[in-house]
Amino acid sequence: MNPQAGDLVPNPRRQVLEQALAEVRARVAILEAALDPAHGQFTGQPVWVGPAARRFAEDLTARRVRLRQAARALLEALEDELRSVPERVPPSAARH
Repeated sequence: MNPQAGDLVPNPRRQVLEQALAEVRARVAILEAALDPAHGQFTGQPVWVGPAARRFAEDLTARRVRLRQAARALLEALEDELRSVPERVPPSAARH
C-alpha cells in the first residue's frame, strides 16, 4: 500500500537533524571566529618580528584556516544528511 500525502507525518529524525544543524551553525560561528582576535592582533601590527615570528604567524594563519574548514565540513555533513532524510513519513516509520 502506498501512503497518500495526507497519511504522512513529520519525520522525527529530520526534526532532530534540523535542531542539531541549528545548534551546530551557532557554535560554528563561534569556532570560526575563535582565532580572529589573536590573528588580527598579531598580523595587524608588528608586535614580534624575525624568522620565529614569521613562522608563528604562518602557523596561526594555517590553524585558523583549518579550523574554519573543519567547521564548514561539519556543517556540510549535517546538511547532506538532512537532505537525505524525507520531511514526512508514514506514521509507522515515525514511531521508530
